[in-house]
Amino acid sequence: MRLSTSTWLLIFLAAAAPAWAALGKTFESVAADRQQMAGELRSSAQNGFAVHEITLGYGEKIKEFAAPNGVVFGVAWSGPVVPDLKRLLGDYFPEFQKAVQAAGTHRRALALQSEHLVVESAGHMRAFHGRAYVPALVPANISAVVVK
Repeated sequence: MRLSTSTWLLIFLAAAAPAWAALGKTFESVAADRQQMAGELRSSAQNGFAVHEITLGYGEKIKEFAAPNGVVFGVAWSGPVVPDLKRLLGDYFPEFQKAVQAAGTHRRALALQSEHLVVESAGHMRAFHGRAYVPALVPANISAVVVK
């Protein structure tokens, strides 16, 4: 199977960036992530969920959305590079890889939706952004539009 240039770019960039808490996992690792990357952590409580944002010195921001039970149901990113999607998506990364390969997209924007995972990513050099969430993990009283 032949992969597009943008698919390879996503795969290589996913392997090059620092670690984050993963979808479906608890948020306990965020303090270690922040310390390892020397980033600034800001957390805020919303109605029925928490948002934890790590900002790095070079402008990358990762937001992790956690349910009241501490499980990360969504992540969003913006910055000069695509973050480590393998770590961000955790156990959902193989599903993401399959969908990217099946789509065979040549576009810079990526929108994948399956029964278990939604990923939207777009941008260009030094200006990437995106989000991913697991519909089944989004708290019942919350809309997935909060993941941004």
